[in-house]
Amino acid sequence: MAEPDLRIGIDVGGTNTDAVVLDSGDRVIAKAKRPTSRDVTEGLRAALDAVLDELGPHAHGRIGRVMLGTTHATNAILERRNLGRVAVLRLGAPATTAVPPLSDWPDGLREVVSAGEAVVPGGHYVDGREIGRLDPGSIRRFLDGVEADAVAVTAVFSPATADHERAAEELIRSEYGLPVSVSHEIGSLGLLERENATVLNAALYEVAGHVTSALTAALAERGLAATPYLAQNDGTLMTLEHAARLPVSTIGSGPANSLRGAAFLSGVPDAVVADVGGTSTDLGVLTGGFPRESAAAVEIGGVLTNFRMPDILAIALGGGTVVRGAKAGPDSVGYRIAEEALVFGGGTATLTDAAVAAGRRPPGVTWDLGDISEDFRDTLQRAIAATDALAADAVDRMTLGRAGRPLVAVGGGAFLLPERIPGVSRVIRPEHAEVANAVGAAIALASGRVDTIMPAGESRTKAIERVRREAAARAVAAGADPDLVQIVDLLEVPLSYLAEPAVRIHAKAAGPLTR
Repeated sequence: MAEPDLRIGIDVGGTNTDAVVLDSGDRVIAKAKRPTSRDVTEGLRAALDAVLDELGPHAHGRIGRVMLGTTHATNAILERRNLGRVAVLRLGAPATTAVPPLSDWPDGLREVVSAGEAVVPGGHYVDGREIGRLDPGSIRRFLDGVEADAVAVTAVFSPATADHERAAEELIRSEYGLPVSVSHEIGSLGLLERENATVLNAALYEVAGHVTSALTAALAERGLAATPYLAQNDGTLMTLEHAARLPVSTIGSGPANSLRGAAFLSGVPDAVVADVGGTSTDLGVLTGGFPRESAAAVEIGGVLTNFRMPDILAIALGGGTVVRGAKAGPDSVGYRIAEEALVFGGGTATLTDAAVAAGRRPPGVTWDLGDISEDFRDTLQRAIAATDALAADAVDRMTLGRAGRPLVAVGGGAFLLPERIPGVSRVIRPEHAEVANAVGAAIALASGRVDTIMPAGESRTKAIERVRREAAARAVAAGADPDLVQIVDLLEVPLSYLAEPAVRIHAKAAGPLTR
């Protein structure tokens, strides 16, 4: 049997599920695009079957890895579906009782997720002193009074001092046998946002189990002995075991995959990226080949969180966006575009039709609008001109007025964009741009990160080294080769207005997957 030298990248989008096969030289040797199914999983299987059929049966033994970027977690939160019941435990009394857990959550989501909330003694000040001693009795009394599928534990300043969270986790696992989500593994500084992310993570354990089971079953059914991975929201990968513990990290993996794929296919590490799908266009910025991260709190399903996410601007511009008169959107025919768009014989005018009226088509495609009036053709052209202005405005917002960067256009609807866009030096349309998101999943590294606070002073060098080692260890836990892990981002910020000098240290490590 041939040595495994191929890998498959799959990305589940709102309209299409894309799959690619890359060889050991990082060349795309097979690709497919299939409609995303309502349950997501069937679209995944269809895309996987399509690339396997293109390879032929004798190539199955050569596939060593399968990387998946999926919308399962995002859909579960947005639709309030398949979420677990979570006991929400905050270690921070008496300092944090003024704002109870989940105070800012939408009522509908809180009712679905929360099995009960409590604030008990514990947590630390920024300098490591205890706010209050951890009280195991308070934890037991709370958990004895709730019925939950999982527990979310958040302690004050746990990214700096996680002792109380670890002790609570050990108690809960040993005495109650419940899965535990601890905040220092998930978010950074900012108690409420970190707590929110930790609760969402705990609520997604069942969803994560469904995704990993479906993926491993799909591989087994097709006789593939490949190692599966899931894509994270920073454009890197993690093992299924890591994903089962941190499923919230898969949210935002789609845009991150597109940005990484755009960098890889274009060879341009610093650029604006526009990923044009069937429903929307996601714009992001590449810095050094990785997505620029959002500096603001990220809202998911009406809940503010503070874990790292790509800085993405989404606009209602896609191939299936419905055109009414000279206006387009925001609604879209989505995955039904092949049935409803005029160029496919349907009866709904879409931006795909407007682009064809303006002379824009994907390479090698001969779509035609057929016998339409000149007035209607002119109306479609005015609609595409209006969306061109929308795209130019979005580019200006993402570049913050700094002109001169190129724009890499990817996604199945990349042909919708004009050849010239104000604010960018040129528009690049790389080969295989329509499956850039799946390519991004296939070429991704594994990573780990640490965001913490350390006392300033003579121990600074040792403190930074400890954070670097911890970030590298988290990358290895996510699947990276321990011999090839590197620190790719290190940020040190002095903190003001503290009684004792301190610095915030952020470190990110990344490396290729273990062979």
